[in-house]
Amino acid sequence: MTTKICIARGDGIGPEIMQATLDILKAAGAELEYEELTLGEQVYLSGNSSGIDDSAWEVLRNNPILLKAPITTPQGGGYKSLNVTLRKTLGLFSNIRRSLSYDPILPCRFKNMDVIIFRENEEDLYAGIEHRQTHEVFQCLKLTTTEGSKKIITAAFEYAKTHGRKKITCMSKDNIMKLTDGMFHRTFDEIKKEYPEIETDHMIIDIGAAKLANNPEAFDVVVCQNLYGDILSDITAEISGSVGIAGSANLGEQYAMFEAIHGSAPDIAGKNIANPTGLTLAAVEMLIYLGQHSVANKIHHAILKTLEDGKLTGDLARHVDGVSAINTSDFASEVISRLGQKATVLKHVSDDPGQPTRKKLNAPDYKEKKVLVGVDVFIDDKNKDPNVLAAKLEALDSPLKIKMITNRGVMVWPRYNPATYCTDHWRCRFQADGSVSHDQIAGLLSVMAGESIDFIKTEGLYEFDGNAGYSLGQGQ
Repeated sequence: MTTKICIARGDGIGPEIMQATLDILKAAGAELEYEELTLGEQVYLSGNSSGIDDSAWEVLRNNPILLKAPITTPQGGGYKSLNVTLRKTLGLFSNIRRSLSYDPILPCRFKNMDVIIFRENEEDLYAGIEHRQTHEVFQCLKLTTTEGSKKIITAAFEYAKTHGRKKITCMSKDNIMKLTDGMFHRTFDEIKKEYPEIETDHMIIDIGAAKLANNPEAFDVVVCQNLYGDILSDITAEISGSVGIAGSANLGEQYAMFEAIHGSAPDIAGKNIANPTGLTLAAVEMLIYLGQHSVANKIHHAILKTLEDGKLTGDLARHVDGVSAINTSDFASEVISRLGQKATVLKHVSDDPGQPTRKKLNAPDYKEKKVLVGVDVFIDDKNKDPNVLAAKLEALDSPLKIKMITNRGVMVWPRYNPATYCTDHWRCRFQADGSVSHDQIAGLLSVMAGESIDFIKTEGLYEFDGNAGYSLGQGQ
């Protein structure tokens, strides 16, 4: 049965590699019908800061599968990343990128590398919530939810179970970000109990990334938050051979998007020299997702056989002695001519059992008692002496009393080391004996306004069943 999908030809090299991919899909007998979307640079420059207009959203609502070539986000002007917008708006919480060795065809130190990165795709710093709060301080909010963490971690375990994977490594930075990353790690530890047959471990992201780059053969499946996953998946793709031959799947409960992980490369656009392999392999993943396994296998074998026969685009040929580069359209023709042939050297990985079960999560049932116990008020003050600011705050007429001041996270009052560099951005923690009310916080801010104290942001301090839902100051 023919499936109707959306395609977006993209920007830069996008139209060239999309056409090559479509030619291969047609020749292989993929049962697909296409509806084209215009999105990306052309839409941005028409005055739409999101890069996608209402008519494209309507098309996507009716055809929830998207095969997308790379797009260009214009520099400056406040343009938002269309990739992030699509992932978040369509609920594509799971980004799956597989990187494996193409050695000996493409030189690689790691002969048996085969790593899958499960990247949470909607949250973390990619929420894109940023503010300039003072002359000197800029802020980006890191948002991590329990439900988002459960979804990506469960998806990783279900994938591992379906595909016979033996081990999942969770990476986080919970030694520093004890609330956000700490929750992600704790969620992993809870969910892993449901999969006793799968080996698990946890690594701090910095040493984990170093070990992954140095010895990827020791890893199987890695699950992590958004920014970490973005970085790790590019590392694994590059050390396996090239970012240019990696595709990715972005999966949600209703929608799916498949794309190459590289950019639009405008410097080589229109030259017919780009490598379409990443986008074509993303299309292979799409065919598997749609249940067209035989066509997916046929295309994947043909791509691998083309590589085995030394038919390489310039980005790969320059790494292989004695091989002359071929162009984009010729590469597509070489793949098409090998449809029906089998790869004999490279590992074939699209003999796939299908998509893993989308395990339905129970609705959250929060029973913790949440109590407001104070407020952090962030203040813009150009005087770099915290003791001067503290004297002002101690004099305020409010039941909420100043308990601590930090600067860039470091406590500078009531204990201050003059060697600590201070900027014009101060976190001032106010608490009272026992719980406090929103009215009391509003009253505190009113008093501050009367004293011309420039407060720029507040964060409520909550306890959950008596456990602090906020971090201490460094040095506190």
